[in-house]
Amino acid sequence: MAAPFGQPETQKRAAIYARVSTTEQAEEGYSIDEQIRVLNEYCEQHDYIVYEQYVDRGISGKNITGRPAVQRLLQDAELKKFDVVFVWKMNRLARKSLDLMTIVDRLNSKNIAFRSYTESYETETSSGKLQFQMMAAIAEYERNNIAENVKMGMIARAKEGRWNGGQVLGYDIVETPSMNKKRKDTHLVINEKEANLIRLIFDLYTTGNGYRSIANYTNKKGYLTKKGKTFSLAAIKTIVTNPVYAGLIRYNVRRDWNEKRRNNINPEPIIQQGQHEPIISMEIWEIAKNVFESRAGKPNRVHDGEFPLTGIMRCPVCNAGMVIGRTTNRTKDGTKKVLEYYVCGAWKNKGTMVCRSNGVRTDYADPFVLDKLQRLMRSDKLIKDLVNKVNSRNESTFAPLQREYDIYEKQVIDLEQKLSKTFDAYTDELISKAMYLDKARQLEEQIRQLKEHMEPLRKQVEGNTVENVSYEVIKGVLSNFLVAFKKSLTREQRKRLFHLLIHKISIGEDRKIESIQLMLNDEILKALNIEADNLSNDELSASFSILIAI
Repeated sequence: MAAPFGQPETQKRAAIYARVSTTEQAEEGYSIDEQIRVLNEYCEQHDYIVYEQYVDRGISGKNITGRPAVQRLLQDAELKKFDVVFVWKMNRLARKSLDLMTIVDRLNSKNIAFRSYTESYETETSSGKLQFQMMAAIAEYERNNIAENVKMGMIARAKEGRWNGGQVLGYDIVETPSMNKKRKDTHLVINEKEANLIRLIFDLYTTGNGYRSIANYTNKKGYLTKKGKTFSLAAIKTIVTNPVYAGLIRYNVRRDWNEKRRNNINPEPIIQQGQHEPIISMEIWEIAKNVFESRAGKPNRVHDGEFPLTGIMRCPVCNAGMVIGRTTNRTKDGTKKVLEYYVCGAWKNKGTMVCRSNGVRTDYADPFVLDKLQRLMRSDKLIKDLVNKVNSRNESTFAPLQREYDIYEKQVIDLEQKLSKTFDAYTDELISKAMYLDKARQLEEQIRQLKEHMEPLRKQVEGNTVENVSYEVIKGVLSNFLVAFKKSLTREQRKRLFHLLIHKISIGEDRKIESIQLMLNDEILKALNIEADNLSNDELSASFSILIAI
């Protein structure tokens, strides 16, 4: 029986928040539908009106910024759309005690209560707050302690030459009997068909072929990664630098992975003779290492900080972000001339089997976009026409946004169905737990990325968060943008300004720019120091966000 929350004196509006990652569901048996059912049932029994259910399915609780439902809940809380937030357990809202207390403080500042169904405390009194903070700190300590024990166990396994990771091309993961009932032991067994591909990749690499050449070759031949995808340059690099193929176990390559995504390489990872059979000889591995080290001092990566449209300009064929590519031509007098293009990122990363270059000259695109913004800023008539266009919800502006949102939504639904089928396969014992967790993490990350793209579009297709956008706002943004752009000292600063203001640049099959979508939201207003006097009360809401096509 759940601990009582206390009867509401008058009927109040309740927000229900529920979350579970597929990993937690596999480990602990959490059910997100059961959380929702129990909380709805409680609200009905105790005369609460459920304003809305905020649900993050298949999403980890490590970081609240990556959870769309939490962000929506906080935005609605700012507008006081409900009186109390119910969760099944407090770690559903946040794992870290600091995050949890920050959220609860924000709720309390709007006189919104926070209640946990399975934990008996309330946050409206001083003693209740103290109890809540102590419980949150203890819960985080226990989670951290468990994480440390798990890591120590995995390090011990690695030092014994046993495999800790998930799926790896060239091997199958086979479960073996273990005394540990909670964790099944696994070892690597060569998958001969995949191993032949690994040997081919190492042969190509050690005879002078680069990542792009190998990716193009393998993709043209129809080879796929372990996850059924085409090969990228990064995938090829991962293979030729992985000592597992030489019979070695490498572990703890990255430190503090949950907190840091870059610049956290461990200079002294664990390298141990493995208990598995190697696919390549040690001689081939040493040659591959020498090739990698000889090329390491000669990076061919194009630094794109000086090219502000990378990422926001989209390929007209596959919609991938455009990145920088360079070609070298010779003039009639024999001198070399370097030409720079925005090219399809999928093509550059995975080769011609995925897409084509669709190159757009940087010396055309960069001035075109800046000139478009300058001409718009200088013309009061253009700005007024744009304001009228936005406020009248012109079909030519919002129909493409709706189509784009629908595409993302279908992809999310498909991925969630795959996630559900994968979990069913695990519970039916058709796949191993290690295989399930590896696939689930991959699908969860894809869903998270898609939902990040969908959020600004959702606000627009469901209706702007402001009833009308004013002339002063658009004029202020454009004017301040150009001033800030001219004052920027570095190319990286200019690129950041472009990425703050511009949501997407579409190009046609003729490789000419067709449309530019501007994003007006809190972030750009703060970055450009737009005065509050220029905004109405509605426009100052925490959820201010609007897309404008110019």
